[in-house]
Order: sequence, then C-alpha cells, then structure tokens
Amino acid sequence: MGEFYLDLVADGAVISDGEGRVVAMNGAGRRMLALPFDLDVTGRPLDEVLMLTDHDGRTWVEVNEPYRGLGTRTGVPEQVWVLPDGSEALVVARIHRPAVDQPIDRVAVSLRSGRGRERLDRERSDLVATVAHELRSPLTGVKGFVQAMLNRWDKLSDDQKKLMLTTVNSDSDRLSALITELLDVARLDTGRLSLYPRPVDLHALVQRVVASVGAGTNRELVVVVTDELPEVVVDPDKTIQVFTNLVENAVRHGEGTVRITLSPMAGNAPFPGIRVHVDDQGEGIAPEVRRRIFTKFWKHGVRGGSGLGLYLVNGLVRANGGLVTVTDAPGGGARITIELPSEPASADLG
Repeated sequence: MGEFYLDLVADGAVISDGEGRVVAMNGAGRRMLALPFDLDVTGRPLDEVLMLTDHDGRTWVEVNEPYRGLGTRTGVPEQVWVLPDGSEALVVARIHRPAVDQPIDRVAVSLRSGRGRERLDRERSDLVATVAHELRSPLTGVKGFVQAMLNRWDKLSDDQKKLMLTTVNSDSDRLSALITELLDVARLDTGRLSLYPRPVDLHALVQRVVASVGAGTNRELVVVVTDELPEVVVDPDKTIQVFTNLVENAVRHGEGTVRITLSPMAGNAPFPGIRVHVDDQGEGIAPEVRRRIFTKFWKHGVRGGSGLGLYLVNGLVRANGGLVTVTDAPGGGARITIELPSEPASADLG
C-alpha cells in the first residue's frame, strides 16, 4: 500500500531502513534511475539502487553518508546529481530518527528532474544577454559624446555641443526606460507590482502617447474615437507604458499607418469600459505564434527590441483588470486589442 501512494508522487522517491536497505521505491524513481520495473529492489543496499554520481564519479551515498553524523542531523540539502542517462536531477533527503538519542530508522530520498532548473537558468542567461545588448548601444553613445566633449570642448561650436547633449539626453531616456521595463518584469514575476488606479481619460492619455512616439518617427499615427467614452479606472503611469510599448511596437515591426481606435465596450462585454484597437499595415502575426507573443523574449523580425515589451503589456493590462488579444487588422497587418474597465478591478498577476 505504501508504494501505491508513492506512485502518486510526481518526483522520484527511494526509502531505506535503518540498515541502509531499500524498503520502498516509486515508479518515477525507477524511471529516473533506469531500473527495470520487474527488478525487485526491496532489501537491496541503498548505494546499489541510488545510482547517482557527481562529475567526479562519486556516488550520492559515498559523498553524503546519510547514516553517519550527529543525532541532530535531519536531512541532506538539495544538490545537483547526474542520473544514469547523463541528465541532471535535484536530490534532497530526509533523515528520520524516533528520537535524538536513537539510531536512524528511515532515509527518504527525493529526486526531481533538473529540466525546470535548466529552463530557469536559460531564462536568466537570456535576460542577462538581453540587458547587456540593450544597454550597450545607448551607453556607447553616451560614452562617445561625453568623451568627445571632454577632449574637444574648446573646439566645438555651441550647435555641436547642443547636438551632442541632446543625443546623450535621448540615450539616457532609453536607458531609464529599459531599467523601468526590467524592474516591472521582476515585480510582475514576483507578484510585487504596485498599482495606483484612479479614473483616467483614456483618450487624452493615448493622445499623449501618440504625440510622444510620433515625434520620433515619420510614420502616420491616427487616433479614432467612435463614440462618447467613459473614464477607465487604471494606473495612469502603467497604462501610458502599455500604449507606448504597443505604438512603438507597431511602428518598429509594422508598415504604413498605425491606427488607434477607441470605442466604449458593448453591452455584452465582460465588463463596462473601453476597447482599444492598435492596428498596423504590416505582415501581421501568424495564428500559430499568437499565443507566444506575450511571453518573455519573444521577438518578431530583425528590428531589435528587448523582447519584453509585449510580455509587459499583457502583465500590466491584466494587473489593471483588463484583457489583451491579438488578431488580424481589417486592412491587413496585426491588431492588438486592449480592454480596460470603468470600475476598479482586483489585480490578476497570475
């Protein structure tokens, strides 16, 4: 009966008695340790069954000596060990005694696949590489112009100095925006994002975003309002960040006119509020990849970006109680739809 319950556990499990002999093992443990299912492991020495090695060829039992040590010892902390197939496992053990002054009567070893850890390590490596790449370009500009002004200050005209300082200021803004983006990603991931929702005139907010983004592009940006709009209850700073990311993304990856259409939510909508379509006239986003565009480091095309913009858009809109979807724009290209509520909503960061 004990082994039946152990087989309900997703992680591998091996349990030995006070003599260091196996008394129970589940199917997951057999698979991970590459043991035949018809092999009776009961009564076999733990070091014979638990075929885990480190990169020096030493075994788990040899290194950790679970049956030795102080009477207050209660376990072996999580460690990375190599399975027989060459993959890694996260291994942790619990050491049980009936009392501190009595000998060990059970050692329970748990094995978990290291793939989750590998994925997390890859994500961290991707984040470091992304940050390094995105920071390098503006920092190079700032460093170059500052060095030029320091070396040639007396030889530069006022117009040249002004141009260099303007460029340094612009690159500093890019660095500040990237740092804000990274901090918000970390806060979303840990559920620590702070929001300060209040009634907002969304039309005026979108106009501000369009004016700001439009100053740096020759693409046509059009705002259309189809009917009288209610206010929405959102965090205005985070909402500006959402629409700045969306409009910049449409400019960077789309073609032609970028059209932002604001409409009141229809009567059958999930909540009262405003629906916003952000349309471009580019090649669009293929249906098979639409579920991936809101994940970290997703990039479209070869036109740069951190790959965090749409991940943030989705997280910030949901945190404000709204919804995000992606479809085809009526005239071709991509359509990102944002729905924001007119009433306060509890944050959904999951």
